[in-house]
Amino acid sequence: MRTKKTHRFDLRPAGRALALTGAGLLLLAACGNPAAPAPGATPGEPMPTVAPTGEPAPSGSATPTPTIKPADNLDAIKVTGDPPKIEVKAPWAIDQTRSKVLKEGDGPTVGEAGTVEVNYIGVNGRTGKVFDESYKNGQPVTFPLDQVIPGFQKGLAKQRQGSRVLIAMPGSDGYDSSGGSGDGTIQVGDTLIFVVDIVSTSLSGPEGEKQAAPAGMPAVGEGADGKVSIEIPAGDPPAKLQTATLIKGKGKKVGENDQVTVNYVGYSWKTRAEIDAGRNETTPLSGVIEGWRTGLKGQTVGSRVELVIPPAQSYPEGNQPGPPVVEKGDTLVYVVDILYTQPAQQTPGG
Repeated sequence: MRTKKTHRFDLRPAGRALALTGAGLLLLAACGNPAAPAPGATPGEPMPTVAPTGEPAPSGSATPTPTIKPADNLDAIKVTGDPPKIEVKAPWAIDQTRSKVLKEGDGPTVGEAGTVEVNYIGVNGRTGKVFDESYKNGQPVTFPLDQVIPGFQKGLAKQRQGSRVLIAMPGSDGYDSSGGSGDGTIQVGDTLIFVVDIVSTSLSGPEGEKQAAPAGMPAVGEGADGKVSIEIPAGDPPAKLQTATLIKGKGKKVGENDQVTVNYVGYSWKTRAEIDAGRNETTPLSGVIEGWRTGLKGQTVGSRVELVIPPAQSYPEGNQPGPPVVEKGDTLVYVVDILYTQPAQQTPGG
């Protein structure tokens, strides 16, 4: 297996359980769960940044950060080429996080907590030097916007897929909270400059062409509040898995080893009542019931898919106490909106 170069810098704020590698951001803990404090750390204080060698970050730098009058615009920054290069007369600083669309895309809008796949290059405004980029590694990186440094989130939220965006952020929206970078290349107070190409982004709901469900499938409704409901017909359930694409999205196809982000609701055929629901939840297909794995594989991002799943492909012996609570022999009906898909994350050494 080819050894991949590891990025030196992590776009996450201190305390997030994320590691940045040549393959992208690796989630080392469940989303939203902060990492355990480092030994000797005070609860509530930012975790110390650790350099790639495993040594603690330097406590200071022999080179003091020069005093720079912050700019209130991005006019001093020149971006050229493809992949892009950033030119700025250093030292340079910005007063607050500012962004500029260099090329407007026509894809979906990035949500403030959405997942994005991007290519980027980062330059330190104090030195004018590149400190990290993804272009050289030959593949973009993927991460949720609510788990990265504030300046990156502010600069990308509400931008469109396909856009190239210039972002400059002061240290307060960059690495100040973690004391700079682990190797001292980024100091407290340093302005960071990024050019970011938005390759793809997660959706907030299904987007695509509506399609009629086959006859005999449970009816699917949607209220004014967007809540999806399922009406189970009278009679016995089908013996085999049934799949219907109610809305056909135009995004990427879901691979059998992918990790998907979805909205969903599930009903029991026996009770005709809702038993399960979730919004903006991300899971690897390898970790869900067989009916989901089979029914969602090959579907496209933006699609709304109805699944009628016999017990053999869900919970043959039931799933009590759950959740969801499923009785033995029950058939399940799910409606799943596919918001995003990406290759499943691997843990280090996996």
